[in-house]
Amino acid sequence: MNIIQCTFCKKPFQSLGKRICNSCLERIDRDFITVRDYIYENKHASIDTVAEETEVPKQIILYLLKEGRLIIDDPGGGGVLFCESCKKPIQTGRMCDECKHKFANKMSDNVASNKAAPEQKKKEEPHLGSRGSAKI
Repeated sequence: MNIIQCTFCKKPFQSLGKRICNSCLERIDRDFITVRDYIYENKHASIDTVAEETEVPKQIILYLLKEGRLIIDDPGGGGVLFCESCKKPIQTGRMCDECKHKFANKMSDNVASNKAAPEQKKKEEPHLGSRGSAKI
């Protein structure tokens, strides 16, 4: 286990990979319910209004948006989040639908080429004889 600093409270904790301590995760889960309920009643509220009215820090709301747990309809149209690939405004997650699709296609192409690679290697490797030398 590694000792790392929590992304939110900055306290050190033992981690198996996550970057948020358990007490902050519990707080985020409670704040999620508060924000979700507020957004349900106020569908077109801006992120600043949501943060102010719910008293949930904007940093946590942005985290929930990036994780895909919330969607905020930004009435100003300027976007709260931007695709990490093409920088277009998005409502939730880390990438727009177009970039997600491109990424998924690249991943499936890589998987397909990795499956084909061992077969190619077998064809290219010379056959080894009983003494370990290549047959010519």
